[in-house]
Amino acid sequence: MSSESVQIPDITKTPAWNALVSHHDEVGTKTLRELFEEDAGRGRELTLTVGDLYIDYSKHRVTRETLGLLVDLAKAADLEAKRDAMFSGVHINTSEDRAVLHTALRLPKGAQLVVDGQDVVADVHEVLDAMGAFTDRLRNGEWTGATGERIRCVVNIGIGGSDLGPVMVYQALRHYADAGISARFVSNVDPADLIAKLDGLDPATTLFIIASKTFTTLETLTNATAARRWLTDALGDEAVSKHFVAVSTNKKLVDEFGIDTANMFGFWDWVGGRYSVDSAIGLSVMAVVGKERFAEFLAGFHVVDEHFKNTPLEANAPALLGLIGLWYNEFFDAQARAVLPYSNDLARFAAYLQQLTMESNGKSVRADGSPVTTETGEIYWGEAGTNGQHAFYQLIHQGTRLIPADFIGFSQPTDDLPTADGTGSMHDLLMSNFFAQTQVLAFGKTAEEIAAEGTPATVVPHKVMPGNRPTTSILATKLTPSVVGQLIALYEHQVFTEGVIWGIDSFDQWGVELGKTQAKALLPVITDDGSPAEQSDSSTDALVRHYRVERGRSA
Repeated sequence: MSSESVQIPDITKTPAWNALVSHHDEVGTKTLRELFEEDAGRGRELTLTVGDLYIDYSKHRVTRETLGLLVDLAKAADLEAKRDAMFSGVHINTSEDRAVLHTALRLPKGAQLVVDGQDVVADVHEVLDAMGAFTDRLRNGEWTGATGERIRCVVNIGIGGSDLGPVMVYQALRHYADAGISARFVSNVDPADLIAKLDGLDPATTLFIIASKTFTTLETLTNATAARRWLTDALGDEAVSKHFVAVSTNKKLVDEFGIDTANMFGFWDWVGGRYSVDSAIGLSVMAVVGKERFAEFLAGFHVVDEHFKNTPLEANAPALLGLIGLWYNEFFDAQARAVLPYSNDLARFAAYLQQLTMESNGKSVRADGSPVTTETGEIYWGEAGTNGQHAFYQLIHQGTRLIPADFIGFSQPTDDLPTADGTGSMHDLLMSNFFAQTQVLAFGKTAEEIAAEGTPATVVPHKVMPGNRPTTSILATKLTPSVVGQLIALYEHQVFTEGVIWGIDSFDQWGVELGKTQAKALLPVITDDGSPAEQSDSSTDALVRHYRVERGRSA
C-alpha cells in the first residue's frame, strides 16, 4: 500500500497553531511555582500509567488548556489517521516508498498483518524462531567453535542501528545473563575499537555476529575482515563457519565471506536501522539473556504500541510527551532535551536516543519536498545520574538556555549496597537525588529565601536558583526486559508524533549518504602514490596534503 506524495499543509497556518501562539503569549511567562499554586492537584492528576511506567508530566510549563490546544494541533495534523496508516503498513516513508513496520516486529505469534500481499507477522516469527533455536544451541553448549570448545563471548560487529541498540540493551539487561556468555560490540572503523574489544579474548571461544543488511557497509565489512584475519591466524580458514554468523539479507556476499547462510538471520526493508533492535539485530542480546527474556523485551514494546494505537490523544503518553517537547521546541526556543536515567544500567540510553530521534527528525524539508516552516529535531543528550549532576546540571539549573529534561528511575534496583552511615541503601541515596533534582529544577530558590538564611548580600545573586526548568519523571518498579522495551517504544512514538506535526518523513536519512559517498572518493586521494588531485575547496585540499605528509606520502 503506497502513500502517494501529496502536498503537506503548513501547520503554522492552521487555527490550532495560531491558538497556541496566543496561548503562549498568555501563559508562557508563568512559573511552575505559580502553576502549582493555582492547581494544587496537578502533581497527582497530570500523570499517566502505561504498562509498568508511571509518568509524571506535572512539572511542565503547561496548563490543562495548553494540553488541550496541543491535542487540537495533533488533530489538525491528522496524527490519528497517520498513526493508523503506519500500523497498517501504508508506505508512509514516501521518499523511499516503504512501509514503516517496526511495530510488527513485536506483534505476538498468531496475529496477522498483510502488507503488499505478505503476512509480515509470520515472517517475523520465522526469523525469531530461527534465532531462538540458534541461541539455544549456543547457550546450552551444543554449538561449539572449531576446537570443540563452548562459545563464551559474542562480538557484534555493526554500526549505527546495528550497534547502538544492541549495546544499550545489552548493558541494560546484562544482569539477566545466565549462560556464561558475555558480549562485546565493535562499530568504529578506527582500529583502536576492534583491537580493544579483541583484547583478552580466545579465538576458540569467540563468535562474531556481522550485522549489515546489505553486507556492504564499509565500516562493518572492514572490521569483519580484520576480525576474520584475527581468527584464521589462530585457527585456520576452515574455522570461519563455526565462529561467524550474519544478520543480513545478502546471501551471496555472506557466503563469499565464508559464513554458512544457514546461520544468516534476515530482516526487511520496512525496518529502519534505528528501529531494529527488536529484530535479528538483537541477536547478540538474545544470545546473552535467552529467547524467553527476549520475548519479554518484545512484549514490552507491544504494550506501548497498543497504548499509542488505541488510546485517545488526551491520555496518550507518547503523543502527549511528543507534543510537550514540540511546545518547548517551537514556542520557547528550547532546542535540546536532556535524558537523565538514574540507573547506570541505562548509561547508553541517551546515546541510543540520539540516533532514534535526531536521525529521524533532523530534516529541513517536509515529506512533499517543500521547506519546513517550523523548527525541527530536538537535540538529545544526557548522562546517567548522579554523574551528570557533577558535570552539566549547572547549565540546566542556572544557565540562560531552557533545557527540558527527562528523568528515568526505578523503585527496585538490580543491585544494591548499604550506605556508610546505615541510614538506607545506595539506591535510596541515588533516588533521593532524582527527586531532589526535579524539585529544585521546578521550584528553585529565591533571593529572599537565600538571604533569610544569612547569606552575604554579595553572594545571594550567585546562589539564586531560578527554577522553572521543566522535567518529565518516569518511574518503573525495576529495569526488566519488558520495561526496556516499553521505554524504547515510548520514545519511538514521540518521534513519530513530532514528525507528523512537522510534516516530515521521520523514516529516511538521506543526510548521512553524501558523506559516505565522498569518503569513498577521498580514500584513494589520501592513500595513492603520487601527488593527489587538487580538491574543489582550498580547506580540504590543504588538509589532505597535510595528512599525506604526516603519513609519509607526497603532497
